[in-house]
Amino acid sequence: MIRIEVTNAPLADYLAQLSARLNDLSPAMHSIGMELENRIRERFETRRDPLGSPWASWAPATAASYPEDGERKLLERYGDMLGGISYQADAGGVAVGFDQPYAAFHEFGTRRMPRRGLLFADPESGTLAPEDEQAVIDIIEGYLSGAFSG
Repeated sequence: MIRIEVTNAPLADYLAQLSARLNDLSPAMHSIGMELENRIRERFETRRDPLGSPWASWAPATAASYPEDGERKLLERYGDMLGGISYQADAGGVAVGFDQPYAAFHEFGTRRMPRRGLLFADPESGTLAPEDEQAVIDIIEGYLSGAFSG
């Protein structure tokens, strides 16, 4: 076997930086978390699910029971759910969600309440909408292209 040892300092530095960048994806994960959080906030504004379908309107009983001092907007009784969107990212992944447990009822729907999707195109399979998926891919590709460009 022939062994070649590279003693070129700039090349060695570049390879070390590349290795460190690929071993710590936390900057890309933070970017993904911010992007998905912003997309969810936009859905509260547009009142549309990740695939662009309008959220179902309130049932008449729900509209009648909404508090007068509330936001009087769909999914925003007092703004707690919208205010509770956050993400946590580290080198290995990112979690995006809400601090209000009832957010799951809106994401999945119930027997008595229609689904008003916030994050997933299909919550049962955990798939993102194609546009959201492409945004994640673009972030990762941008991060990796930076890793290879030095």
